[in-house]
Amino acid sequence: MDAEREYNNRARVPESAEIIAGWARDAAAFRESGVRAELNLAYGAGEREKLDLFLPPNAEAAPTALFIHGGYWQALDRSFVSHCARGLLGQGVAVAVPSYDLCPAVTLGEIAEQMRRAAAFVHRRRGGRLLAAGHSAGGQLAALLLATDWPAFQPGLPAGMVGAALPVSGVFELGPLCGTSIAKALNLTRQDIATLSPRLLPPPAFDALHVVVGGAESDEFIRQSRDFANHWGGSFEALPGANHFTVLDPFTNPAHPLMIRAGKMAERLALRPGFAQ
Repeated sequence: MDAEREYNNRARVPESAEIIAGWARDAAAFRESGVRAELNLAYGAGEREKLDLFLPPNAEAAPTALFIHGGYWQALDRSFVSHCARGLLGQGVAVAVPSYDLCPAVTLGEIAEQMRRAAAFVHRRRGGRLLAAGHSAGGQLAALLLATDWPAFQPGLPAGMVGAALPVSGVFELGPLCGTSIAKALNLTRQDIATLSPRLLPPPAFDALHVVVGGAESDEFIRQSRDFANHWGGSFEALPGANHFTVLDPFTNPAHPLMIRAGKMAERLALRPGFAQ
């Protein structure tokens, strides 16, 4: 297997730079569109430890989701993906979009801790159980949130605080990245691979897990998503014709079947405050 070819998505998709530039424009336009939002909420002390919270009309009673951006843990921030809240907002779900520090300035383990703090902040602000969604690196982080022992992480947090996950085009086994250009900034240790690869963790209890990948992505990305879904007992979907970047298109469309499904996942968490497998 040529791991560099399989995992270097920007090289696989020549138009990726234009797509990402389009995300930035669409995200800025979305923030300026009059959408109800609470911007730059600090969930930690660091400059990048902030999130934006987008609210539907029924904000007080609405279920809540996190959407975590990608960038292989070393690029982008929340400002590139604000518009990805539109689909869930249209389903009546509040959406928190956090930033996090990037490798190599911090370790991947530290990024995972930041996302746990962000989820705890959103839970305390909004109440209820959360749906974690994320793209690429954010898909791995969303899966780790589903696997977190919340009472052990912070006293007072409920078990199953993140009760469902929708990871999109995630990397669920970190080992295959070793030796690629992507891994240089990650400085992965054996311990990192063992504890931060969701595919290698025991399946947690959860309400729902739906793992999504683009049908036009590399064989390895499709394999990783399918294997992870099977290992944890979740469902799997490959979106026909979607590459690693266009796989996010459904998140901008409230009427897309994936957003209808995601809305129901979040709503079930709100309706069932107790823990359900």
